[in-house]
Amino acid sequence: MHCPFCQIPSERIIAQNAHAFAIRDAFPVSPGHTLIIPQRHVGSFFDTTPEEKLALLELLDVVGAGFIAPEIVAKPDAYNIGINDGPAAGQTVPHLHIHLIPRYKNDVPDPRGGVRWVVPEKARYWQ
Repeated sequence: MHCPFCQIPSERIIAQNAHAFAIRDAFPVSPGHTLIIPQRHVGSFFDTTPEEKLALLELLDVVGAGFIAPEIVAKPDAYNIGINDGPAAGQTVPHLHIHLIPRYKNDVPDPRGGVRWVVPEKARYWQ
């Protein structure tokens, strides 16, 4: 199977380190939606080496802390950070990637529950 993350053109890479790189998502949920991807083709976070885990988290921190996206004017108010790890979790590209999704005040009517909305009937736990 062809892996779209194993042959990313260098001009798409916005940050990188020895074991990971970051690109903007081709189908963004919000302006600036970014993917943090291991250099090595690996499907699951749980199959990464300790060095890869550290590199992914370091790059997530670097990209989030210094967030710059030409398509947005203001720094995000918050972030959703997530991994779809395996087909049952919604993973469609079988190469691990961490989603860094910028969130902005009033981007949705009620953001409570965040990532819990993957199972809508469980999202409103406060009711």
